Amino acid sequence: MQNFSEILTNRVLLVALAACFLAQVLKFIIDFARNGKANLYNFVTAGGMPSSHSALVTALATGIGQTIGWKSGEFAIALIFAIIVMYDAAGVRRAAGNQARVLNQIIEEFFEDDHELSDDRLKELLGHTPLQVVVGSILGVVIAWLANPLS
Repeated sequence: MQNFSEILTNRVLLVALAACFLAQVLKFIIDFARNGKANLYNFVTAGGMPSSHSALVTALATGIGQTIGWKSGEFAIALIFAIIVMYDAAGVRRAAGNQARVLNQIIEEFFEDDHELSDDRLKELLGHTPLQVVVGSILGVVIAWLANPLS
């Protein structure tokens, strides 16, 4: 149990999770402002503004840089990890979402002719636009700096 309590007092981890949570809350608020209705699904879904993945990994990398040092191997690992996650969010996952949109359109057109196949739809909002990634990244860095302003 002592190890678990150490995890709960890890400032870098808590700040990264807080940045991710705040991004999800902002995503909910932005969607509510845009659509005029509350969609609780926004708290747990991928995609949207801002990128919670980017906020999490940039807060993590920034926190490591602040506590261990900007020249440390741990910061280098966290930075490379952050770059990969953000590239994936804006690249690979976004492309998969675009493919899902096209496949859903094909399914809709196919069912207009009354064919017998599953009409299940694929999730289209998988990734982020580059702007969503940048805003999430800025949010992560700002949260880390606010949590440790003397760095």
